[in-house]
Amino acid sequence: MRAPRAFAALLLLTSLTLAGCGGDDSGGDAAKAQYEDKAGAAAPGFAGDQAAEKPAAGGAGREASPKQPSAVKAHIIRTAELAVEVKDAAKALAAARRTADQVGGRVENETTERIDETHVSSRVVLRVPQEHYDSVLAELAGAGKLLSRTADAKDVTDQVVDVDSRVATQRASVARVRALMQRATKLSDVVTLEGELSSRQAALESLLAQQASLKDRTTLATITLSLSETEKKDAKKDEDEPGFLDALSGGWGALVATLRWATVVIGALAPFAAVAAVLYALWRWLLRPRLPKRPASGPAPARGSDED
Repeated sequence: MRAPRAFAALLLLTSLTLAGCGGDDSGGDAAKAQYEDKAGAAAPGFAGDQAAEKPAAGGAGREASPKQPSAVKAHIIRTAELAVEVKDAAKALAAARRTADQVGGRVENETTERIDETHVSSRVVLRVPQEHYDSVLAELAGAGKLLSRTADAKDVTDQVVDVDSRVATQRASVARVRALMQRATKLSDVVTLEGELSSRQAALESLLAQQASLKDRTTLATITLSLSETEKKDAKKDEDEPGFLDALSGGWGALVATLRWATVVIGALAPFAAVAAVLYALWRWLLRPRLPKRPASGPAPARGSDED
């Protein structure tokens, strides 16, 4: 009988000892938290943040340790460029707009230009949801003759996770500074906390802009479509085989060009012809009459005939 009683007394003593240790630890934690709270209120800024972050980090580590790590969703930025030759660029462009609208996408940029009197070229940038990326790409490529196709996929999962974590941390930091401002009583503490809050809010806004940009690029894929019209064979044939009117127009142009050049040559020779005419007139009417006349040359008469 004494042995069971002694064993029961030993168990009671052990339980009381463990309870006392647990009470001391809890009291110590409470005293430490109270001390850190006072230190944060007395010296606002980073000291308050560190005092608030340490218990949160420890609690998060104790809670996450027994749980299995969850699978992270992949975040991918998809882009593609297509060059398609179609019969009618205007109709193909309208069809591309309808395709984007039907899947919940949008047209981000559009450019259309006329190359000559018979050809039109268009370029459009479409933003479509990721789940409809492959179907939209196949439909656009089948609108005509595919000239070129380029597709790219960039995994930015790590970047998205990092930005999300930094946003959450920065939000908590801003909330802690605001809580310290509510408890601050000195004007110097309020001024210091306001400057700290302003800088942390600016950093938070920058992170939110990065988060929104990543969300937009990973949610909507970007497809750049270039449309060009097929060259018309009839027009090319007509240009290669000139008709009567073309020949007549070419002949008239050659005649006009010949006359123009002849006029230019005549204009260039006119001064020389005028000088030559003046010199000839001087020689004909002034110099020639003054020159001695030469005797007429002819056969001399025979002597015998003279005597007779």
